[in-house]
Amino acid sequence: MMRVKGKVALVTGASQGIGEEVARVLAELGVFVAAIDQNGEGLLELVKDLRKKGLQAADFVVDVGDSTAVDQLVDKIERDLGPIDMLVNVAGILRTGLITSLSDEDWVKTFRVNSTGVFNVSRSVAGRMIPRRYGSIVTVGSNAAAVPRMQMSAYAASKAAALMFTKCLGLELAEYNIRCNIVSPGSTDTPMQRSLWRGQDAAQSVIAGSLKTFKTGIPLGKLAMPADIANAVVFLLSDSARHITMHDLRVDGGATLGV
Repeated sequence: MMRVKGKVALVTGASQGIGEEVARVLAELGVFVAAIDQNGEGLLELVKDLRKKGLQAADFVVDVGDSTAVDQLVDKIERDLGPIDMLVNVAGILRTGLITSLSDEDWVKTFRVNSTGVFNVSRSVAGRMIPRRYGSIVTVGSNAAAVPRMQMSAYAASKAAALMFTKCLGLELAEYNIRCNIVSPGSTDTPMQRSLWRGQDAAQSVIAGSLKTFKTGIPLGKLAMPADIANAVVFLLSDSARHITMHDLRVDGGATLGV
């Protein structure tokens, strides 16, 4: 059983893509969703739509790379909505290019959101979960953390950092009955994925793979949909996964060949 109804979840990167889908699925299961992002307009649309359906959600604009702002926001959520039972780290950005062409800003910004953001939010929420001796944290990573990718060095490295951080977090929090896991998507039909596409057959090219760029295709022959990732996240958050922690669940249609 999922048994998440009545709980409070904080979801970062909730204004679009995977984060939005996670927020929607959790809200539909009866969770009160604290949706956070830097994109206030997207958040507002999401929350308005959820409330129109009689679901519980609130929007909060914050830069996850700002530790002080994050800590103040977590305080506010706990004060206004109640104890945070679940955290989903989804906020992420992608800067592509050959390593020799990446700017300092590309590297720093990517790590600020994808790695430091995960650290800031997880540290703040975990500190409040520890005295309650209960909680579940899921970080949405990427299968790019497991295999080298052309022109994605900053993204892949930042996701690898978030992956190992979440595993270390899970090890340290295990004694408090707090589980920490990772869901690592492959190519998923989101705005971030579509920003990489060039030409009409871009999706099919992703599925087929490319020897030239050393990229395997997708054995299942299709892109993931955001719901595929959200369903994996919800499973790991729930009591159905009560004996799973420090696990990296790859949801990539077999693209990393089970490695």
